[in-house]
Amino acid sequence: QVQLVESGGGLVQTGGSLRLSCVASGRTVSSYDMGWFRQAPGKEREFVAAMRWSGGTTYYTDSVKGRFTISRDNTKNTVYLQMNSLKPEDTAVYYCAADPITIASLTSIDEYDYWGQGTQVTVSS
Repeated sequence: QVQLVESGGGLVQTGGSLRLSCVASGRTVSSYDMGWFRQAPGKEREFVAAMRWSGGTTYYTDSVKGRFTISRDNTKNTVYLQMNSLKPEDTAVYYCAADPITIASLTSIDEYDYWGQGTQVTVSS
């Protein structure tokens, strides 16, 4: 079993930055595909960013391209989401997800086996 714990969320003004961290425990996740998703109030959970276990391939939803960066530090069993130029529409609970098998579609919620509890990001206008 893998446990994922997100941190780094908070309240920030429009245009500000936050860096989310997702620390994994239980097993090393260096060979896991990792993703970030978010869920705004009254909306479904949606894909934000993902990275292959090899670290060489990343994916982003169009609305965050050029503003968010996913990265990983396998020595720390941690995945990060650097979020810059934040907008009010980025307000949501952000979730980290992991899967030990190479996922066919990194953007699909159903592909991931492990999820964190989420961290709240609020962007004020």
